[in-house]
Amino acid sequence: MKIRQAKQTDAKGIAKVQVDSWKTTYKDIVPDEYLSNMTYEAREEKWKDIIPQTTVFIAETKDGEVVGFAGGGKERTGKYPDFEGELYAIYILEEYQGKGIGRLLVEAVVEDLKQKKIFSMTVQVLAENNSRLFYESLGAEKIGTDELEISGKQLDSLIYGWKNINTI
Repeated sequence: MKIRQAKQTDAKGIAKVQVDSWKTTYKDIVPDEYLSNMTYEAREEKWKDIIPQTTVFIAETKDGEVVGFAGGGKERTGKYPDFEGELYAIYILEEYQGKGIGRLLVEAVVEDLKQKKIFSMTVQVLAENNSRLFYESLGAEKIGTDELEISGKQLDSLIYGWKNINTI
């Protein structure tokens, strides 16, 4: 598995991973209507805008298929002054989960943050999403809660944090 920084030409592969992983990860959590309205084309256009503005890493197979991605940067909410960085997103196709790819992607984001002199990080995860166990396994501690709305449904989220990303 190769981990590298995404280029704009990776937008299509990232969009496919995002849509497919949302449909498997958030089934029975996020309203079906929202999931069924997600399209590769719409997400690809968004990623074409996102990639030049933030650091995104992809996991790709030997054949060049994008099977996962992660992005991060400065903490965006301002609610956690002790945490300077944030893991914005990490998604891996279901059939590639549990193989260590998530850790490799998080490590790539962490290295990028450290180069930017950022040594702490948060991540937001839906409370019903079992991926929170992944963050706990990497040493994250729950530091807060929040709510968000998707297609009219109120969802609880948990905020996890690492005070020192050197421990990941």
